Parts: sequence; C-alpha cells; structure tokens
Amino acid sequence: MNSFQGAITHIQTSGNLTMVIVTIKGNVSIKAVLIDTPKTAAYLVLGREVTLMFKETEVVLATKVGALSIDNELNGRITAMENGALLSRICLSTSAGEVVAVISTDAARKLALTVGKEATAMIKLNEVILAP
Repeated sequence: MNSFQGAITHIQTSGNLTMVIVTIKGNVSIKAVLIDTPKTAAYLVLGREVTLMFKETEVVLATKVGALSIDNELNGRITAMENGALLSRICLSTSAGEVVAVISTDAARKLALTVGKEATAMIKLNEVILAP
C-alpha cells in the first residue's frame, strides 16, 4: 500500500460526495472523492493532517502522457523493478516520495521500463483512501 502524510487543502461537497485535495511532500496535490461529507466525517477539515493511501495495483504507469481524465499524476524515475512471470513491481522516485506500482509484466515490456527511465504514475481519484 502506498502511503503519504499530508494536509487537507481543499474540500468541495455535493450531496453525499466530497472532493478533497490533500497536499503532500514536495508540494504535490492529490485529489480524492469520498462517499462522506464534513457532517458525517469529522476529520474533513481544512488544514487537518491525514494519511493518504492507494494500492500498488491501482497505479497506472506511462512513459508518455497525453490528455487523460486522471487528475493525479506523479512524475518520477524508476529506481527498482522486480519482474515476475505475470506481474512486475515497479518503484518510482517522485518529488512526493516513493510510489510503488504493480502492473503486468507484458505491460512493463511494452513500455520498455528499465531502472533509470522516467515514468508517470497515475491514480484515479476514486482509488485514493484518506485516514485521519
């Protein structure tokens, strides 16, 4: 599980959904959508320190990024790779810290991923978990 500490810098609520922006190390902002509101989750307060998490299997890697609907992008450099028969574990050094992705080994080959290569980690906002 990828985990970062940060502070809530934006809260926008509509009905039972809340869009939250958390600023983490390196002045990186990560967006999350929650099925909660400040009325139902007391930790949803501007400036509140929270832990932001997302699974390694929810990270998409790209070497070239065009126009996409993914709000959360972290640029970095591959620092380690473990290639298995089916899956590969890729460690990416970003300004926010280390991000780990688990992708298919076929996809890693298709992207020609190697240690030292630049890549972008992308995380859909509905896959980001917040904890007080």
